[in-house]
Amino acid sequence: MGSSSTFSWPYFYQYPPYFTRQPVKETADRQSGLWGSLILAYCKHHKLYVLSPSEDIPLWVNKDINRRLAPEAAVSFLDDLVAAGSALWLDGGAKARCLVLWRRLPDVAAAIASWAASYGMADSVMLLDELAAGPAVAGTELEGLHREVLLRALQVLEAQGKVKLFKGATPEEEGVKFL
Repeated sequence: MGSSSTFSWPYFYQYPPYFTRQPVKETADRQSGLWGSLILAYCKHHKLYVLSPSEDIPLWVNKDINRRLAPEAAVSFLDDLVAAGSALWLDGGAKARCLVLWRRLPDVAAAIASWAASYGMADSVMLLDELAAGPAVAGTELEGLHREVLLRALQVLEAQGKVKLFKGATPEEEGVKFL
């Protein structure tokens, strides 16, 4: 997983105080904004959808300056992204797994609608798994889309009357009909 090009870390990533929650509100707000932007950019670059605040990844750990962002601080920054509509906790109050929406759901929905139109999918039915990883989406921006992002984007399209979602007996049998 990940991109072949190197990720560009922002200037503050080399600055040790930014790995500690700042006590002054104005500084803390700026810190949260910087971390929020970094989280979105990092996830987009690596096509990463789910983050754990406690995992041992370069986002949270800068070995060059021997600093680690505390999981509580990561939760706080992710909470701010959730409040801004750019992330969702996948496990409610546990806050151990966060779905990072580095592409806004309306943008993902528009990409799905555009793909469906350009591939003549009107009146076609597809399983959700096919829409995220099947041969029809290979090489497109839909390939590898996280199931939860896909489902929520399809709910946007369903509200617009462009698709109809249907449940199967199992999650593997859930699908969508393009209208």
